[in-house]
Amino acid sequence: MTAGRWISAFLEAQAAELGSARNTLLAYGRDLNDFAGWLAHKKRDFAAAERADVEAYIVSCEAAGLSPATRARRLSAIRQLYRFAYDEGWRKDNPAIQISGPAKAHRLPKILSEAEVDRLLASARDSGRNPAERARNTCLMELLYATGMRVSELVGLPVSAARGDPRMLLVKGKGGKERMVPLSTPAREALAEWLAIRDKAEDAARLEFRTPPGKHLFPARGAAGHMTRQAFHGLLKDLAIAAGLPPAKVTPHVLRHAFATHLLAGGADLRAIQTMLGHADISTTEIYTHVLDERLKALVLTHHPLARNGDHSV
Repeated sequence: MTAGRWISAFLEAQAAELGSARNTLLAYGRDLNDFAGWLAHKKRDFAAAERADVEAYIVSCEAAGLSPATRARRLSAIRQLYRFAYDEGWRKDNPAIQISGPAKAHRLPKILSEAEVDRLLASARDSGRNPAERARNTCLMELLYATGMRVSELVGLPVSAARGDPRMLLVKGKGGKERMVPLSTPAREALAEWLAIRDKAEDAARLEFRTPPGKHLFPARGAAGHMTRQAFHGLLKDLAIAAGLPPAKVTPHVLRHAFATHLLAGGADLRAIQTMLGHADISTTEIYTHVLDERLKALVLTHHPLARNGDHSV
C-alpha cells in the first residue's frame, strides 16, 4: 500500500471519528508527507520503518533547524499514524510509541496591555475605506476581544449566531465542540451595527444579481464564503500600524491571550475562562496565572521604593 493511501486513510479516520478540524488535518498531512519523503529517500516506507528510522528522522528535523515544537508535532503525527495502522492490522507494532519527544520551551504567552487593546479597538473604528468597512472592522475586533475566540472561529461565524441581539454567542470550536461565550455591551453594539449594514448589502445584491443569501457573518467571495484567516491577519497588521503598535506584536492569538489575562486580573474564575476559551484541559488555562505572576513581579520591581533603590528582595 502506498504512503499516500496510508495518509489519506488516516486523515479520513481522524475527520470521521474525532471530528478533527481542517487545519489540524492539513498539518498532519504535511508532516506525514515529509516523513514519507524522507523514508523514500532511504528506500524505506511506512510498513517497513523501524524505531531507529523514526528516531533518525526526528534527528534530521533538528539538523534542519526545525523548532522543538515542530519536531514534537511531527513525532505526534507519526505516533498517531502508527496507532491507526496497528488498529487496522497493517502493523503489529508502533515503532514511534516509546520515542521521547523534544522538550518544549516553557515560554509565557505574549499579551497586550488594556491600554494597547483600547488603541487597537480605536484604530478599527477609524480604519476602512467606507462606513461599511469601518463597521465590519469594529465588529471583528470587538468580538475577538470580548470572547477570546480563535481566528478561525471568528471568521467562520454563521450569521444565524448573531440574530436577535444575543447576550451569548454560540461558537463551534476544535473538533466541532460548541460553547457559549458572553458578549460585552460594546461587542453587542458593534455586532448590531455591522449586521444591519451586512443585511442591507446582501438584500441589494439579491435584488440586482439574484445571489443566494450568505451563511456567514463576515461574507467574502472566496471558496469558503467568508473572510479568510489570512485576510484577517493582514487586516490586524494594518490596524496595529494605525494604532502605533509594532505589527509583529499584534496577532489574533495575542488578543486571545489578552482576553484571558485581563479577565483573570479582573477576578474571573479560572474554570469560567477555560470554558470560554474552549480548553479541554484546565492546565492549558493555568498558564495565564503565571502571566499574571510575572506582571505583578515586574510591577513591584518597577514601582516599589525598595526596588528602585536596588533592593530586589521584595
